[in-house]
Amino acid sequence: MNLTASESLLELRSGVRAVLFDLDGTLVDSAPDLAGAANEMRLLRGLPALDLAQLRPMVGAGARGMLGLALQVRPEDAQYEALKDEFLSRYEARLSLETRLFQDVQTLLDALVAADMAWGIVTNKAERFALPLTRQLGLHDSARVVVGGDTTPHSKPHPAPLLEAAKRAGVAPEHCIYVGDDERDIVAGRAAGMRTVAAAWGYLGNGKPIEEWRADIVLSSPAQLLQVLGLP
Repeated sequence: MNLTASESLLELRSGVRAVLFDLDGTLVDSAPDLAGAANEMRLLRGLPALDLAQLRPMVGAGARGMLGLALQVRPEDAQYEALKDEFLSRYEARLSLETRLFQDVQTLLDALVAADMAWGIVTNKAERFALPLTRQLGLHDSARVVVGGDTTPHSKPHPAPLLEAAKRAGVAPEHCIYVGDDERDIVAGRAAGMRTVAAAWGYLGNGKPIEEWRADIVLSSPAQLLQVLGLP
């Protein structure tokens, strides 16, 4: 975070009434369970497990990315849908076995609640997984809203899920900040008219460098968002 850009920071925090977050790679580290499901499939087929470090960058791409790396299958392949169903069932069975909040996330969320600032989640993870996961991790009770990848007809990078979250939270989009660890999060946030924060502590994918995403600010830890918002 470049704290010398004081005017940009003041503009970012000015009038903020809600902070919306991506889920995987932003609030929670779900890579161990997603990788675990992929490795279960590899082991069942006589293949050795892959290191978490190999699978971790593909988490943001969901089943498509995980299966592409783990089993070298693409969505256009005939066996893809059956393998996708198997992967999702295996992941659902271990949804929060090893998944944890990133360091300082709970402190950040507690500070938002204490400041009477609404917060919520907008993820491309289907409600089938997003809703139980947020409940199991204790996020659901204090979140003003949880919008999944199938809550609206569109998923990110389309702005519709973010606009739906703002509507449910009762906060105009221009008074929201959206925080995410993938370029599509920033694209969606900008299209929704929100201020955007790129979460450099997340998975980031294999696309453009984070500095080229055109986020309003890039942060290296959840704790830095407290500084940006001027919260204790």
